[in-house]
Amino acid sequence: MFAKRSHHNDSFSKHRAARSTNKAKRSFRENAVTPKKPERATKPDGSPTGSTLTSPIITICVGPEQRLFAAHEDILSTSPFFAAICRGQFLESASKRVNLPEEIPEVFSSVLEYLYKGDYYPRLLHNKRRNAWELEDVANNNGGRGAVESTVYHQGAGQALLKDTLLYCTAERYGLDELKRLALRKQGLQSGIQCSTILSSARYAYANTPDSDSKLRAHYLALIIRSRSTFKRSGTMQMEMEGGGKLFFDLFVAMCNHMDDISSITKSPR
Repeated sequence: MFAKRSHHNDSFSKHRAARSTNKAKRSFRENAVTPKKPERATKPDGSPTGSTLTSPIITICVGPEQRLFAAHEDILSTSPFFAAICRGQFLESASKRVNLPEEIPEVFSSVLEYLYKGDYYPRLLHNKRRNAWELEDVANNNGGRGAVESTVYHQGAGQALLKDTLLYCTAERYGLDELKRLALRKQGLQSGIQCSTILSSARYAYANTPDSDSKLRAHYLALIIRSRSTFKRSGTMQMEMEGGGKLFFDLFVAMCNHMDDISSITKSPR
C-alpha cells in the first residue's frame, strides 16, 4: 500500500501547508485551516478545571514493546475513549492497567503531554516581531530539546509518517477534537518534507479518518496542488497514482475546482 521512497530530491520546502488563496466557490480550500491564537487558562477537551490530580493512577502499556506510561484517571477520562475504558471491564481493576498494543509510544506520549498541558512538543509559539505562529524550536533557533523531528516510524506502514498526522488520527479515535485542530495547525507549519513522506502520510490519513471528517484530507489535497511543480517531477507520485485510491480521485476533483476558480477569476469583469 505504501510505496518506496523516490530517489529524486523531492521536497516542498518552499510550500507550507497552512495557507490558502482566493475563496471563489466550494473547493478544496473550503476546509483550509486559519491559525488562531490558542485559548489560555482553559483545559483541553473538557479536562476538569481545578483538578487536584488526586484520582487513581492508571498504568498504560503501549506498543509491541510494552512501554509503560502513567496518568491520572480524571485526566485520561477527558477522552471519551478512555472514559469508557475506565468505566468498563477493559481496565484490569486490581492493577489499574490498560493495554494499547497497537499504539505508537512517541505519539501516545504527545497525547498525554497535551492532556496535562494543553499542548505538546514542539509547542506553538507566537512570534510578536513577525506577528506569526511558529513551532517552538524554530522560534528559539533550535535552542530547546534539539532539532524538531517531524516524522515518527510507523511499524504497520513500514516507514516514517508525519507525526502530526498520526496525532490527528489518534485524536480522532480518542474523541479529542481540540487536539485534532492543534495537530492540523502544527502540520501546516512544517516544511522541507519529502514527497514520499507526504504521500504515505496522506494515504494513512485517508485510511484512518472517516469520510465525514474532511479537514485533514483537504489539507493534503491543497498541499499537493500548491506544490504541484515539485510533485509532477516525483517518481513516487507517479507510482502512487498508478496504484490509485480515493486520495487521487479527490485530488482530481480538487484540481478541477482549482482550475474552475482560476477560470472564473480570469473571466470576471475588471
